[in-house]
Amino acid sequence: MTDIGILGTGRVGTNLAGRLSAAGHHVTLGHRSPHDTAARTTGLASAPRIAFADHRTTARTTDIVINATPGDSSLDRLAGLRAELAGKILVDVSNATRDAADGLPGDLCYPGSSLAEKLQAALPDTRVVKTLNTMLFTVMTAPETLATPPTAYLSGDDENAKKAVTGLLGDLGWQPEQVEDLGDIGTARATEAMILVVPHILRRHGFKPFAVSLAR
Repeated sequence: MTDIGILGTGRVGTNLAGRLSAAGHHVTLGHRSPHDTAARTTGLASAPRIAFADHRTTARTTDIVINATPGDSSLDRLAGLRAELAGKILVDVSNATRDAADGLPGDLCYPGSSLAEKLQAALPDTRVVKTLNTMLFTVMTAPETLATPPTAYLSGDDENAKKAVTGLLGDLGWQPEQVEDLGDIGTARATEAMILVVPHILRRHGFKPFAVSLAR
């Protein structure tokens, strides 16, 4: 069992919390108003091994932290947690984009770079790993629901951190052959750029499960 903190209590964060808790991990969901969050997420508030706390406490008291906050504000939110995140693994599943007129992802916030690279630069004592940002959030915890096996890409500078995250992916249902290690944190700019195809898919097909995957 691992103590996992999740920053962000939207659909992505709560979806991950439920599956990781079911896999036997202790999960703390971090929010700026944790008591209000517990009341709203009634399905999780009574679940075993799930607690609620503010962001700072969540980062300080857990071993692996998942960033599921909105990507366009993640850097500002997490840069202030440098001391709490020191020595931790930070799993970044967010995409930093500016919304288009219809509310779907538009332009990248960091063209020529990536949110993951910005987080690693702002948090030099933290091991950042990018993954799970190339799919609809439901696929993150249920890759088996797609007819074609999806791909979970990994980017990060620390090999041991990527191995630990690969273990968590296994707990979420990902098979070893579905995990593609692209290399260092600089490779995250490639997977983050994949978000640009997503709004076109959603406009055409609606919010149906999908992943941007590698076919062999």
